[in-house]
Amino acid sequence: MRTSSTIRTRRTVKRGSRTAAVLAAGALALSLTACSGDDDNGGGDKGDQGGGSKQPASSVTLPKLDGETLEVAAVWTGTEQENFKKVLAEFEKRTGAKVTFVPAQDPIINFLGSKIAGGAPPDVAMLPQPGAIKQAVDKGWAKPLGAEATKELGENYSQGWQDIGKVGGKQYGVYYKAANKSLIWYNAQVFENAGASEPKTWDELLDAAQMVYDSGVTPFSVGGADGWTLTDWFENVYLSQAGPEKYDQLAQHKIKWTDPSVKEALTTLAQVWGKKDFVAGGASGALQTEFPASVTQTFTGGDQPKAGMVYEGDFVQVNIGETEAKVGTDAKVFPFPAVGDTAPVVSGGDAAVVFKDSKAAQALATWLASPDAAAIQAKLGGFLSPNKSVDASAYPNDVQKKIAEALVAAGDDFRFDMSDQAPQAFGGTPGKGEWKTLQDFLKNPKDVAGAQAKLEADAAAAYGG
Repeated sequence: MRTSSTIRTRRTVKRGSRTAAVLAAGALALSLTACSGDDDNGGGDKGDQGGGSKQPASSVTLPKLDGETLEVAAVWTGTEQENFKKVLAEFEKRTGAKVTFVPAQDPIINFLGSKIAGGAPPDVAMLPQPGAIKQAVDKGWAKPLGAEATKELGENYSQGWQDIGKVGGKQYGVYYKAANKSLIWYNAQVFENAGASEPKTWDELLDAAQMVYDSGVTPFSVGGADGWTLTDWFENVYLSQAGPEKYDQLAQHKIKWTDPSVKEALTTLAQVWGKKDFVAGGASGALQTEFPASVTQTFTGGDQPKAGMVYEGDFVQVNIGETEAKVGTDAKVFPFPAVGDTAPVVSGGDAAVVFKDSKAAQALATWLASPDAAAIQAKLGGFLSPNKSVDASAYPNDVQKKIAEALVAAGDDFRFDMSDQAPQAFGGTPGKGEWKTLQDFLKNPKDVAGAQAKLEADAAAAYGG
């Protein structure tokens, strides 16, 4: 998705073995298979909001902050923003502080630069890329986490999730929110009408798509107006097909985008993007479809929606919640199929970073590192926490519960979103770099060589050669 500029060295979450990736993918596949049937709760359960689960006893100690005021900046909008505000409201209740949410523009690092130049930085900002944390540290904006926040983080997070919030060995980020970005959601009625079943391999995905098409429904909805969705498509195909070692090399630009492995991945993507009538609205329609609409159009229209499937992460549930479809019954999900030897496990996340080194700001970072905070938003749906101390029963439906369990079980055995590790100019700016080139490729999937050349030219410029 989005990321910062001026970073020369990239950190990946783990440079581990293919075996570890297999185990993580297997855990996800088993989890989703186990819950792909009956589930009566949607993504936004409004009653108990936890299927009868108990709120864990408070495990975090917070100071009294009566009279203190704080600002928290994030790019979140809509339901996501409203749900996060409920987490902030509980912090206010426990401490006596007053917290204001500041809507930020994307890329957030530019927004923060303007705020800081004007002498009004937020106390805490939610940064969606490891590169953005690095840039904020390099510019002297970000402040290291204090002892209490670091202690809370150490108790509740795996080493990998701690490490991606570090710069120069110091802890700066609390990864409050995670995303499992290796999922394909489908309209259950469409699949049933078509006689299609959940695929486990890329070839089986193409077969299922053809069955959906033959039943009279366009197979795929693609939110091409948002370039980050296209980078996520690429990353899943590339990780599975080229393997984790190549993925790490490309993420750091240690191999070029003209590498044969990139050609193979783009050629594979073209089997969906370039297949006539496989994408809702065709390329031009997809390029005018923003991510939220790509989801809702898959789950509205009864058994004749605009598409039968939509790719994106666990957060899709927030948008499904805006339709009449119920997660687990009308809207089901399967892991992104294996393109190569193993299925991919790609993750993203948003980290809380302190910009004013005050008692109140450090207390908020401590709060966001606690299971108490994460459990509040987990119950509201469309949210996934890498906090291993959050009880799975906090999640509002079996689908979300199993996705969360699989993420925690995977530990450090995943890869972080590649474009989030890239310089902002290449991997995180609308109308530029990877976002724009993949949009152009969606429009003309036959031009693999041209897409590679443009990707490499933009990457070389952004990474400094």
